[in-house]
Amino acid sequence: MASTSTKILTAEQEAKLRQPIDEYVGNIQEQINALREEGTDRVIEIQSVIDSLKRDKIYTAQEKATRIQELQRELEKAKAVENKNKDAVAKLIGDAENYLKAHFDTDYYQAVIASCRDEKVLAEENYRAAVAKLNQEHQATMAKLSDAHEIKDEKYVHKNRLFDAKMQRIKNLQEVKDRQHAAFEHKFHLIDLLRMSRFTFGESMAQRWENYKYTFNRRDFLLKNGLYIAIIIIFIALCIITPLVKNVQLLTVNNVLNILQQASPRMFLALGVAGLILLAGTDLSIGRMVGMGMTAATIVMHQGINTGSVFGHIFDFTSLPALVRVILALVVCIVLCTVFTTIAGFFTAKFKMHPFISTMANMLVIFGLVTYSTKGVSFGAIDPNIPNMIIPRINNFPTIILWAVAAVVIVWFIWNKTTFGKNLYAVGGNPESAAVSGISVFWVTVGAFVMAGILYGFGAWLECIRMVGSGSAAYGQGWEMDAIAACVVGGISFTGGIGKISGVVVGVFIFTALTYSLTTLGIDTNLQFVFSGIIILVAVMLDCLKYVQKK
Repeated sequence: MASTSTKILTAEQEAKLRQPIDEYVGNIQEQINALREEGTDRVIEIQSVIDSLKRDKIYTAQEKATRIQELQRELEKAKAVENKNKDAVAKLIGDAENYLKAHFDTDYYQAVIASCRDEKVLAEENYRAAVAKLNQEHQATMAKLSDAHEIKDEKYVHKNRLFDAKMQRIKNLQEVKDRQHAAFEHKFHLIDLLRMSRFTFGESMAQRWENYKYTFNRRDFLLKNGLYIAIIIIFIALCIITPLVKNVQLLTVNNVLNILQQASPRMFLALGVAGLILLAGTDLSIGRMVGMGMTAATIVMHQGINTGSVFGHIFDFTSLPALVRVILALVVCIVLCTVFTTIAGFFTAKFKMHPFISTMANMLVIFGLVTYSTKGVSFGAIDPNIPNMIIPRINNFPTIILWAVAAVVIVWFIWNKTTFGKNLYAVGGNPESAAVSGISVFWVTVGAFVMAGILYGFGAWLECIRMVGSGSAAYGQGWEMDAIAACVVGGISFTGGIGKISGVVVGVFIFTALTYSLTTLGIDTNLQFVFSGIIILVAVMLDCLKYVQKK
């Protein structure tokens, strides 16, 4: 232990190693500052004054113009000085950087790294020694005791002492980590002063990597990414097993495109319910919305006269052009879905009803109405020309994916770049605080449900075109679980106010790819529900752990 401790640098020794570097670069920095004083520094100062003057409402337009002209003349003089000294400044900066390259690592940083490595070893040795001593003292004390209450107290005290020793070890290791990080950052601090906060791409990446290592926490990393890691391992296993069992390659371009194609309509549904989960809510009626939308869209775009009826009435839209029928089907889907989501949103916002109840009521009402009105029959196929018109394949690329991409971009913009999106996060995070700050919780809640209805309508319409019809009340059963699960796996927290669109996208792809892979492998559909259930359970558990940790 003694030999180890002699290699450890004290704060004074470390400062002594760094002193020549600081003095050399510091002398150059003083020369650069003198050259910048009437040049670059003056340019920045004048530009700041001009910007402030333009925003200032005290002066008249004429006074502003006169003052700005004077400042512009001073700015030109300062820029001339800056240009005059540019080469001299660049030469000084190059000299300082060359010195840092030659001396910083070899004369200072490597010595600090070696010292920190020895400090870690010493901290571990001290911890083991402290634990051994505490255990020895505990055993000696326990040997003298006979009273059960005293023995219990001694065990409690010993446990606390072990915890204190552990905390001291963590503290010592963190101090070592801080010391090494500070030594690393010192070089970039000097470069920052020399170049006025201008770093190369490589230097920026080096700082990011160092900051990532410095702030890395294994527990937080596993909480955020543990589920993704497990799912990736499952996919790798499936990619290995499937060729062996089924003699079919799973990871092919065609399969990836098929997964993306299947995920596209589901993306609309997940984006819709994500906004409701962001408000600490949910939606149990998504599957029935899809069934209703599929039925309505199939009736409008049906090939020939409908064979089924709605409340006894048979519809015939064959006299309308195909494009008109497509647009009409989309409008009908959006209107129907939005009407029902708005009703659920109204009850949720007005009467503080939990979305679980309001959307469950929607689910029952929709399924009952659609099944009763259509007698539960399937309406067959739509006009076969419509899919080629709306989602054609171009060089085997399914353009339905572009619809999903457009939806992601639009919803991302709404969430991140509009007042409504910011209010959505605020209400989801803390509705009471949002109300106090002037945000209408009622209209934000209703707005989230309306947006969800529009997205559900689009998703049902797109699924109808993808499947070339076959709309029925039973279609979409269980889709609400897939959409909700995709959001949860993607990091949309049920605690409200937390989540990103990128997470929703990842969640949809994960579930669609998992379903596709298991189907290709020949796993029974019922067992696939087991996989989905386990993933949902783990995802929500991790979400709850993160929430508890923050609390």
